[in-house]
Amino acid sequence: MLQLNVIKLLKEKGKTKYWLYKQLGMSYQNFNKMINNQTSSIKYENIEAMCLILECTPNDLFIFTDED
Repeated sequence: MLQLNVIKLLKEKGKTKYWLYKQLGMSYQNFNKMINNQTSSIKYENIEAMCLILECTPNDLFIFTDED
């Protein structure tokens, strides 16, 4: 299963979920679902924004897990 790895990236950079939420400027409900891997899709613009904000690549944002 492909999952968003943002929590780890935030921890490595010493930033909080709230900080990222404010940077992205999206609704808290959608942000929370996305960060907690409770959504089935993420807009390309949000992926791009997270990459720019966190100074990473899409490869850094996502991980594969054994969970289904």
